[in-house]
Amino acid sequence: MGLVSLEPRAVGGVPELTARVVRAAFPKGTLAVRVREVLGPVFEDEAFAAAFPRRGRPAVSPGALALVSVLQYAEGLSDRQAADQVRARMDWKFLLGLHLDDPGFDFTVLGDFRSRLLAHGLEEQLLDTVLERLSQAGLLRAGGRQRTDSTHVLASVRSLNRMEFVGETLRAALEALAAAVPDWLAPLIDASWAERYGAKIDSYRFPKGENVRQEWAEQVGRDGFTILEAVGHSTGLPWLREVPAVKTLRHAWEQQYHRDGQEVCWREGKDLPPGRKRLASPYDPDARYGVKRGSGWTGFKTHLTETCEPDALHVITNVETTSANVDDAEMTQVIHQHLGKRQLLPDEHIVDAGYVTAAHILTARDDHNITLLGPVGADTHHTKRGDGDQSPDLTQAAFHVDWDAKQVTCPVGAVSVTWSDQRKPSGTPITRVHFTREDCDPCPLRSRCTKATNGKYGRSLTLLPRDQQEVLAQQRAEQRTEEWKARYDIRAGVEGTISQAARRTRLRRTPYHGQPKTHLANLLSAAAINLIRLDAWTTGLQPGGTHTSHLARLALAA
Repeated sequence: MGLVSLEPRAVGGVPELTARVVRAAFPKGTLAVRVREVLGPVFEDEAFAAAFPRRGRPAVSPGALALVSVLQYAEGLSDRQAADQVRARMDWKFLLGLHLDDPGFDFTVLGDFRSRLLAHGLEEQLLDTVLERLSQAGLLRAGGRQRTDSTHVLASVRSLNRMEFVGETLRAALEALAAAVPDWLAPLIDASWAERYGAKIDSYRFPKGENVRQEWAEQVGRDGFTILEAVGHSTGLPWLREVPAVKTLRHAWEQQYHRDGQEVCWREGKDLPPGRKRLASPYDPDARYGVKRGSGWTGFKTHLTETCEPDALHVITNVETTSANVDDAEMTQVIHQHLGKRQLLPDEHIVDAGYVTAAHILTARDDHNITLLGPVGADTHHTKRGDGDQSPDLTQAAFHVDWDAKQVTCPVGAVSVTWSDQRKPSGTPITRVHFTREDCDPCPLRSRCTKATNGKYGRSLTLLPRDQQEVLAQQRAEQRTEEWKARYDIRAGVEGTISQAARRTRLRRTPYHGQPKTHLANLLSAAAINLIRLDAWTTGLQPGGTHTSHLARLALAA
């Protein structure tokens, strides 16, 4: 296929001189030495063969480049620093199977390698291969328990308000066009354009006053439409429509403006597209604004799944990268499918409430034979009480559902009068059940049951399909027990994994633009953490516990 090794890389193993010198210099070994001893060379060239041409000048070994890329994340190195380490570090030469006088490669090769992985869809091969090697070494198997959680990943862009966003989006398009086709752009603009868009928008002092700002935003809109119309009518330069900055401008203007005849209007309120679809930066069209536990950020979200048996190596088995505004619940089934492809499905999957619905519990059990362990929403119902009334509300658990007769009986014996099968806007099937006002108004339990005062109906219930409703009731009962809480305690450990990945590999801040490149970075982070943990496991180094302040320790002792 036209591939050669890093010159000269020993095919049969580590060169004798390299091995002898490294073992003399590092009698206790290093991470790189121990990884080679346990997993061998890790990556083979054949796994990445599809990304390289069969003809032409021989390339640097892709297996070696993959391993260097993982080591780069394990040690927090830039491309230039990683290439220097290949030339300078004896233990890296040992891991890569190189002679001591090997000159290495130019640092730009690493960036080209990542681009080739993405272009040929081979990025998952990085984590897959590490997991395969760990399985062959007897350190990873299917079954057992695994846990999942997500964390934020900041995009490599500034957070912008709407005015900054439209101004910077137009400025980016003008910069691209001024560099590519200056003679084409010059007749379309005048000196005022340079005043508005000559410098980055974050250095621009916006006018004060709501009306003046509105006029400024509409002026930017008119300028943007001028450029888009000129691009659309430019028959001699059709490729201008495909310039990335112009495509982003077109997309942004569809979201932020509309035309009323010849007037350009600033979209407001419900006229704007939902935040999930709205662009957040002209420099990363994949980044979105998301909120988790009250904290907002612009970028992405990564989901890490790891094994968590107490007396075994904890290995990250799956990585998912999404936009920041994708709900965790949307990823539960995706994670199970990908674990199934790797033949690493757990017996029990421990997650937080964001990943759990009744439908997920049933799907995990029926399709994958997985017990999905996580808290479901409490059975709550709020009513209007008089002052001092502390009696409990009547939740759904207080009602008896006869699924065959399609009737519900309340705690005092009244029977529902309607049973309507419907669907939520999301497509989820539900059943709406109503009781009459005649039954509810004189009821002695009314203050604990319903606050309906208008219409012909009193208390109403919303039920999921029968199998989901029953598993929901069962889960709600189980999660109140001490036994369930003891089983669920193990989920907290995944926070330590996220913390380790954030500290060692800077997981929470992507250096790249775009979700595909960010996902590749997250996969490299996961592979690096697995090698770091393998090294700690082979040396008997115990993971650090949760930090407790001196004051907290004093309080616990008291």
